[in-house]
Amino acid sequence: MGDLLKEELLDLIRRFNAQLNAKMSNIIALFLNHKNGSIGAIAGLAIAFVFTWRYLKAPVGRPRRLEKPRNSSSATTSDNSQSAGESNSSSGACLPCSSLNEYGVSSQEFTTPLPLSLAQVVRQQLNGGRKVTCQLLGVILEESTPEDLQKHAVVRPSVVDVLLEIAKSCDLYLIARVLDDQSEEKVISALDAVGVFTIGGLNRNKVLFCSTEAGRSSFVRQLEPDWHIDTNSEIISQLARFIRYQLHISTFGVGYIASNVFGSDSLEHYFGCLEKN
Repeated sequence: MGDLLKEELLDLIRRFNAQLNAKMSNIIALFLNHKNGSIGAIAGLAIAFVFTWRYLKAPVGRPRRLEKPRNSSSATTSDNSQSAGESNSSSGACLPCSSLNEYGVSSQEFTTPLPLSLAQVVRQQLNGGRKVTCQLLGVILEESTPEDLQKHAVVRPSVVDVLLEIAKSCDLYLIARVLDDQSEEKVISALDAVGVFTIGGLNRNKVLFCSTEAGRSSFVRQLEPDWHIDTNSEIISQLARFIRYQLHISTFGVGYIASNVFGSDSLEHYFGCLEKN
């Protein structure tokens, strides 16, 4: 209905324009043939004619059709995705691996942890402990009985690095059960040969000797260490109530004793390799 009215209006304007042009032509001819016609009147009429003609010839703009409204949900999704894209591109907070490579940064630097040094491993495994008591027989020394010490004393080669690091990092006390003075001298000589007193900085007076298992337990109770390391499960069990942490060394497997007692087959495995805890 609206389009029909517009077409009729345009047709009416065209007919009016044609009639006006004809009348204006007759008027101009009349003035030109009139002997007393004023040139100024003719010029004014011509100007009026030009303006009228331009006005009537101006194109009538056709009305624009109203666009159907877009789905609001899709429009919202599009706007959100566009704004999210602009935010990601402008912030630059998270770059893909390809972008990191363009700046000369390897993705392995963010995924591969640096290996811990032995000193860091020892401090981590001690969990803040600063005073340590440790049995010598079967843990630091190759010998496992006082009778063996009467013949010789040898520090286990695989435990030397860990022993030196513990001596440097902690207040370390070493305890051995011996049967005579000659055995004590052999133990001191063996420890001195691997640098415990020089490189490790251990005080010779902190190497303690006793003649019984009960004597070793008494030493530990008096020293009140943060950690005690021993091979005797009975001593470990007795001290569990008094010592913050203990490490039970056993090559035959370690059963549960208490929540503050840890187990390992050797001292170097516990402090030297985290995966072998």
